[in-house]
Amino acid sequence: MLYANNTEEQFTAIQAADERGWEVVLLDGPLASHYISKLEQKHTGLRFKRVDADVMDKLIEKDDLAASALSDDQKKGISSALEKLIDTKKYHVEFANLSPTEAPFVITQNEFMRRMKEQSAMGGGGFYGTLPDSYNLVANANHPLFGSTVTDNDGNTMLNEAKVKQAIDLALLSKGLLKGEELAGFVKRSLESI
Repeated sequence: MLYANNTEEQFTAIQAADERGWEVVLLDGPLASHYISKLEQKHTGLRFKRVDADVMDKLIEKDDLAASALSDDQKKGISSALEKLIDTKKYHVEFANLSPTEAPFVITQNEFMRRMKEQSAMGGGGFYGTLPDSYNLVANANHPLFGSTVTDNDGNTMLNEAKVKQAIDLALLSKGLLKGEELAGFVKRSLESI
């Protein structure tokens, strides 16, 4: 079952699920994560996923997976190049084979870890509450942004850093994770492009 706990913050994900004909349950109470865990324990075939916990095409598992426009070597090179642009302690790069018309980057958070942190916060802390936030920076392997990657003489993948940084910042902004100096830099770059 797909669920949302904040219709404002998860509006885009709810809308994308609705376009696919998927229903999203609103569970916005303070005990929602506890309630969800209890239901999953009681009904072994039932699984809840928050509507923004992963890219849309991976929320509901299907057999017909899209092919990747990138080879494994290209993904490794792009991943290395991306890791130079992000905080690798907070963000982990992974790839998804999405439609070329979807966003080049999506930020997701592991469902289990996010839920455990929420439950720890409700219960006054605990082990999971002390862990730092970590997110996945999911790169759309079929987006045109990655179609023009080249390698330099040393075999390093070269990306258009300005476009990639702007696309990453858009993904961060959509999740409310772009703040402080990074937000100011994004606004400045955006104004300069007008």
